[in-house]
Amino acid sequence: MTIWVDADACPRVIKEILYRAAQKRQIQLILVANQPLRVPASPHISSRLVGAGFDVADEQIVEWLVEGDLVITADIPLAAAVLKKGGHAINPRGELYDVDTIQERLAMRNMMDELRGVGVETSGPAAFSAADRTAFANQLDRFLARQC
Repeated sequence: MTIWVDADACPRVIKEILYRAAQKRQIQLILVANQPLRVPASPHISSRLVGAGFDVADEQIVEWLVEGDLVITADIPLAAAVLKKGGHAINPRGELYDVDTIQERLAMRNMMDELRGVGVETSGPAAFSAADRTAFANQLDRFLARQC
């Protein structure tokens, strides 16, 4: 199994948790971004630079992942594509996306996008918190315990 990270918007604290998990469990961790990243020197951790542009990193992650891989992303359309390809997805706040709920999440995301498109002001996500960090670490640990 490989863990792929949609790294452009991933909080640094989540990357740190992932670095430790990759080292501890000797799992391949690949961060994908459209700008150069500094990652710890490790045989288990690397980064891949992709071209700039809307959804370029997302498309590459979907192309590279294989069934059973894990993707860390807050991007709901990317999570849906990952699930469709047989992968798993967790967002940085610790939510494990699944096939039973992803369509509902996509519909809500699309509705909010349409509202913003016609000028309705919507609130964005809450600020990232210590509770989010803990929820992510716990979810990742449970997931890896089941998979490894």
